[in-house]
Amino acid sequence: MSALSIAVVEDDAITLEMITTALENRLGATVFAFDNSKAARDFLLQQTEASIDLVISDHHMPEYDGLTLLKTCIASSLNVPFLLVTSEASRDMVISAKKLGASGFLAKPVNMAELANKVLEITAGS
Repeated sequence: MSALSIAVVEDDAITLEMITTALENRLGATVFAFDNSKAARDFLLQQTEASIDLVISDHHMPEYDGLTLLKTCIASSLNVPFLLVTSEASRDMVISAKKLGASGFLAKPVNMAELANKVLEITAGS
């Protein structure tokens, strides 16, 4: 299996660094880290299924929230797994995300071993 290419979108710098480091060290992944959802959106609009294996996004962010980024991927025909990370998963948000095709959810604070396992589970078919 070749190294995974993962886009991580998280507006909290400490959480972004922790997730990025965990994915690089535990999985040997190539991580494209974004602390700005607009920059992440612009990046995702340029990607294909061949260039990115997974998107991990915080849900609550300025400019574009996680569901908006998921919708952006769908609208641009970027059909890659999408993992939402949130500290406040409302029933409506979870239902909306599942209807849109989110691959999974992780609660904050993120457990890095759980994150690595979830990423491997989601990308096993890649």
